[in-house]
Amino acid sequence: MFIRVYPWFHKMKTYTKKAREVEHRWYCIDADGVVLGRLAAKVAWFLQGKHKPTWTPHIEDGDIVVVVNSKKVKVTGRKKEQKTYFRYSGYPGGAKFTTLEEMLEKKPNEVIRHAVRGMVPHTKLGRRMMRKLKVYSGPDHPHEAQNPEVFTL
Repeated sequence: MFIRVYPWFHKMKTYTKKAREVEHRWYCIDADGVVLGRLAAKVAWFLQGKHKPTWTPHIEDGDIVVVVNSKKVKVTGRKKEQKTYFRYSGYPGGAKFTTLEEMLEKKPNEVIRHAVRGMVPHTKLGRRMMRKLKVYSGPDHPHEAQNPEVFTL
């Protein structure tokens, strides 16, 4: 008598991490001389947790990222003069345009925050990921007690 064994009888189990099992690590990235897009892509990668083997798309598995020297970030080409940021006050004629050069002088932290925001999911989960991004314009940050790992690009 021949017994046929089908492969779907022997299913493999896939481990899925639960939200309560997540451990967040701290990373510190120096933005001095780093191209803005490459920096934002790597920061978004860490915030989403895609560098971990247990990455799950519906769980906030990412780590906490501290970016220092945001005013020394580099851009290529003529982006400093040509790239513009748009805001709207809500009133007629309330459109405001700001160049990248002006933003780097006034709000260098928002330049990196804006670039990273475009690379994480635009959902509730993405908004929670953005809370784990700490950006500082100088070389110092108040998170030394957490012993962040220094990550170089």
